[in-house]
Amino acid sequence: MAGMAATKNDTEKDDAAQTEDVITRLASKGEEAIRRIVDLPGGQRALDAFNELKLRVDDLSKKVRGADELEQRVAKLEKEIVALKRAQKPASGS
Repeated sequence: MAGMAATKNDTEKDDAAQTEDVITRLASKGEEAIRRIVDLPGGQRALDAFNELKLRVDDLSKKVRGADELEQRVAKLEKEIVALKRAQKPASGS
């Protein structure tokens, strides 16, 4: 059994090393692709446009998350208003 545990542990280490190797290779290929894009005519402008787009998308996503919070607050306030109106109706009928 101890031999089996060591084999499983070795397999996990091998899998982790392979995953790290794949990630390293992908990162390297990505960096190489960016360098090639920058070397193309207009490539730097395209890269700048992509970076600007990323920033705008990040800002937009922050605003959308804020809108969700506002919707929840508005829903809560609407419920409170309905409850207040119900509480006032019997008093105004007298």
